[in-house]
Amino acid sequence: MQVRLERINHVKRQSRYYVLSVSETLFGEWCLTQESGPIGANIGNKRIDYMPSRADAVQALLTMKDAKTRSGYAPIPVQLPLL
Repeated sequence: MQVRLERINHVKRQSRYYVLSVSETLFGEWCLTQESGPIGANIGNKRIDYMPSRADAVQALLTMKDAKTRSGYAPIPVQLPLL
């Protein structure tokens, strides 16, 4: 599961992204990965939080998505890579 959020403010010259994803590790743990930074730049932040179950990771993703949406971010459709 992956969610991409973007916030663009032309007045303040801001364009930022926030990506949240839930994945399973090789050892069966679930993790919530958060990536953020300016759109188009090679810099940014990445944070990985390990969760005891998939349900906890999905709940944390939805909570973060709601918080970022309230602060001005908008969901952007994620394009799947070609096979």
